[in-house]
Amino acid sequence: MKTPLILIAMLPLAGCISFGAKPPPSLLTLTSSSQVPVGQNQDSATARSITIQVPTTPLALATARVPVQATPTSIAYVPDAQWSEPPARLFARLSADTIAARTGLVVLSTVQSVGDPSAQLAGELRNFGLDAGTREAVVTFDASLTRAGKTSVEKRRFEARVPVAAIDAPSAAAGINQAANQVATQLADWIGR
Repeated sequence: MKTPLILIAMLPLAGCISFGAKPPPSLLTLTSSSQVPVGQNQDSATARSITIQVPTTPLALATARVPVQATPTSIAYVPDAQWSEPPARLFARLSADTIAARTGLVVLSTVQSVGDPSAQLAGELRNFGLDAGTREAVVTFDASLTRAGKTSVEKRRFEARVPVAAIDAPSAAAGINQAANQVATQLADWIGR
């Protein structure tokens, strides 16, 4: 008899227990400004190809939260801003769309590239957030490219900075999307030369 009474007494407390942070009202993502048209055939037998690896990231970017460089030695996160998937994957997909559209290269997955002598793109996504001091969205990518048929590796740093109106989720999404597209365009132009 005591057990049911204890359970009934604890029932109102069940609504107070939380096992995680409250999710934000919406999730952020990236949209490529350059895309291959729907229905366009791509064939690695007749066109050059490239494999794009998901970039490595520092731990500050290995999260769904949007970092803000608050001071030169401290990082905070934008309140109520969260990516729909890891930033490195979002950037890799945006880069793949941009490179395919701007260069005509066939972008292959790592599984598809086995046996295809494609170029290889890897790198580190060093910045992918906001800078509170300059009120800018900042995307920095250190690229490593091995061109098809070569054994040497070319490296180059790409960066874009876009002014933002505020340090909040809508400004972060728009600014980082624009900066990421600028970096992807620079990257495609470098790879396509």
